[in-house]
Amino acid sequence: MNAANDPETGATGKTQGGTAAREPSGWRWLPVTAAVIALDQLVKAWVVQHLTLHGTLRVLPVLELTLTYNRGAAFSFLAGASGWQKWLFAGLAVAVGVVILLWLRRLNGRRQRLLCLSLTLIMGGAIGNLIDRLRIGHVVDFILAHWHHVYFPWAFNVADSAITVGAALLVLDALLETRGPKKERL
Repeated sequence: MNAANDPETGATGKTQGGTAAREPSGWRWLPVTAAVIALDQLVKAWVVQHLTLHGTLRVLPVLELTLTYNRGAAFSFLAGASGWQKWLFAGLAVAVGVVILLWLRRLNGRRQRLLCLSLTLIMGGAIGNLIDRLRIGHVVDFILAHWHHVYFPWAFNVADSAITVGAALLVLDALLETRGPKKERL
C-alpha cells in the first residue's frame, strides 16, 4: 500500500497538484463537543438559579428536575472522600479528552461518522463535568427519572447523558464494524 492510500493518515489516492488530497479528520466533529459543553453549562446555570437544593420541579410524569451536587464520579462513586477525588476525576477527564482528541485526528470524519459522533459526545460530557469540578468543586446534577414511585437512584445531567449516549454509540459502532464486510489486511 502506498502513502497516497494510507487509511492511517487519512490520505487518499486522489491528487491535487501532484500531492495526495487529505480526507477531513474527525476534528470536523468538534462542534458537537462544543454544543454539548454549552448546553450542559447553560442548563446547569438555569437549574442552579431557579431551583433550591433538593427542591423538585415536575417536568413529565416520569421526570423531575432536582438540584443536587455530586463530589464523586458516576453514580456518586467516591462522593464521600475527603476531596482528593476532585483532582483524580479532573485529571481523568483531561486524559480522556486528550486521548479522544488524538484519536479523532486519526479518524476519517466522513467515513467514520458514528465513531466520531460517539467520541465527541463523550469528550463534551467529560469536559462539561470537568468545568464544574474546577469552577465550583463538584458536579451539578438535576435530572431525576422515575416510574411511579420507583426512582432511578441517582440524579444526572446533560454531560452525563452525552457520555452515556456516546458510550452506547461507541459500542454500536464496534458491533457494526465487526459485523460489516471483512477488510483487506496486509
